[in-house]
Amino acid sequence: MVSVLQNVAIDCADAYALARFWSDVTGRPLHPESRPGDPETQVLLAEGPVLHFNQVPEPKRGKNRLHLCLRPETSRDEEVARLLALGATFVADHRNPDGSGWAVLADPEGNEFCVLRSASDRAATGAGE
Repeated sequence: MVSVLQNVAIDCADAYALARFWSDVTGRPLHPESRPGDPETQVLLAEGPVLHFNQVPEPKRGKNRLHLCLRPETSRDEEVARLLALGATFVADHRNPDGSGWAVLADPEGNEFCVLRSASDRAATGAGE
């Protein structure tokens, strides 16, 4: 017997607003019953578990121990620019001169996530991250 991953839960101050951000990031819809002010909201991903946003009273403290890594359809750098325009903030640059590496961003509530190289970026410079 095994367990199946149902969702990735993200504690936040405003479940609906943060879910809207991640809906825009992923291009995937919110749960159809989601409304502003809901204490729990989900982004329905195409495959795998859903992103579940759970409103909590305490603020985020320190670095995430678990984070999401995104592999964009466009180039990594184009996706970083798009996400910054959506309201993300730039945290750290782990991109290398050879094109490998990743960028660390944070969502509007400060949760860090990585933007990896796209498949086309990887094909152009090699398979490593």
